[in-house]
Amino acid sequence: MPQPSLSVSLRTALTALAFVFSAGLAPAADAGPVIDQIRSQGRIVIAHRESSVPFSYVGPDKRPIGYAVDICRRLAAAVQAKLGLPGLQIDFLQVTPANRIDAIETGKAHLECGSTTNNAARREKVAFTIPHFITGARMLVKAGSGLERIDQPEIKRVAVTRNTTPLGAVRRIKAERGLRMEIVETEDHEKAIQMVERGEADAFVMDDVLLYGLASVRPDPAALKVVGRFMTTEPLAIMLPKGDAAFKKIVDDEMRRLIFSREIHGIYQQWFEQAIPPNNVPLNLPISYLLRDFWKFPTDQVP
Repeated sequence: MPQPSLSVSLRTALTALAFVFSAGLAPAADAGPVIDQIRSQGRIVIAHRESSVPFSYVGPDKRPIGYAVDICRRLAAAVQAKLGLPGLQIDFLQVTPANRIDAIETGKAHLECGSTTNNAARREKVAFTIPHFITGARMLVKAGSGLERIDQPEIKRVAVTRNTTPLGAVRRIKAERGLRMEIVETEDHEKAIQMVERGEADAFVMDDVLLYGLASVRPDPAALKVVGRFMTTEPLAIMLPKGDAAFKKIVDDEMRRLIFSREIHGIYQQWFEQAIPPNNVPLNLPISYLLRDFWKFPTDQVP
């Protein structure tokens, strides 16, 4: 005849053993390669840009400033709080469009705070959090040029920053429409806008919000204007390394907190609706309906 007391005791012991075994195998909620590195070094590395106004650029005092930089500072504070660190040093690493993805993929930086588009090709190499801006590529030309469309015969040379999504769009448009224009790839936005100012290029194609920002800090902002229809749709988001779900959760949770608390609205207004360095000129760009709608159900999953 079976002995119930022995059966219950055995079942209890096996259950306890299974719990201990599974707990030993399960990763801690705040553990992962990125988190472990941040915890052991007591620092987080934020990649920034030189001239992606107003998202991420070098200010008059040579320190990184901007909309994305301010968001990243809050993300760093969230990491510090979640990990229970008494302090967390923030180190900045300046990157370009050409090397920004590599900086994240190889672990040189933990966050890239700039104006990078979240798309499928890049998600093969890096992760993204929830977009902080939605824009599209247009053209920057001289104000008196009379240029309005990229397919105008008068456009002979177009400058586009290397390793950006607008570069792929311009190549596609050139091939589809049989345009004869020359595409000049530049290392950064500063070089491209200088080419337009000096007459070395007829247009500079980039995200329109960046074009407005770049024009606002030129010696003569009125000499340039943004024209044309959108050639792309660009959800801009902060990059972070793949392979650390716990780190990404901290970042995503903080982005959602910033959005649902509307704290991000204040950051946005500071950089897009108020006067910004170095010329103390406002961009006067209120939050678009596209971004407002996207933030109703914030997600890192974008088409």
